[in-house]
Amino acid sequence: MTHKVVPTEDWVAARKELPAREKEFSRLRDELSRRRRDLPWEKVEKEYVFDGPAGKETLADLFNGRSQLITYHFMFDPEWTEGCKSCSLIADHYDPSVVHLEHRDVSLVTVSRAFLPKLQAYRKRMGWNFKWVSAADLEKKQVYYNYTMQPFPVADGPGISVFYKDEAGTVFHTYSSFSRGLDMFITAYHLLDIVPKGRDEAGLPHSMQWLRHHDRY
Repeated sequence: MTHKVVPTEDWVAARKELPAREKEFSRLRDELSRRRRDLPWEKVEKEYVFDGPAGKETLADLFNGRSQLITYHFMFDPEWTEGCKSCSLIADHYDPSVVHLEHRDVSLVTVSRAFLPKLQAYRKRMGWNFKWVSAADLEKKQVYYNYTMQPFPVADGPGISVFYKDEAGTVFHTYSSFSRGLDMFITAYHLLDIVPKGRDEAGLPHSMQWLRHHDRY
């Protein structure tokens, strides 16, 4: 790898050109976050039931006494022997955050299609502590994903959804994100973005091809 090398005073001058753009990026990010929070809500009419460690639980039960709920749909097809590598990377990041979220009136629960014993065994292997529940999912040639009906190339797909429960117990869906929208939850990627080689994925067959489960590096 080769790169332009300059004296210290030239490096400082070049670095000083970036703060204005970095501040603008932060301002735009704050504005986007505000617009996410300002989205209209939709009332959840369907009854969702999950298999949890203590038995059957509804979506409302997953709030666990809090008013806000984040659910992460972790790719784990019932036929797979282990969870998705990419979802595992995301889980590596959000697992330590759960205790902090709980002190900000937010519960975070992971949801997958695999049966509960398989999820519990994999969670133990990976050393995670977050709550994980099992959900049945429809297998279709076309699925509703990223806000449209479309053919889906694999058996499962990742996503994150946010819900709010009011004092009367009514549950509202407030936000969802899929695919590249999940990138912002991967701190390792943002750290790679500041090193000289960046994410270094251009020559790979697909992004994240380099990734391994954290106990297999």
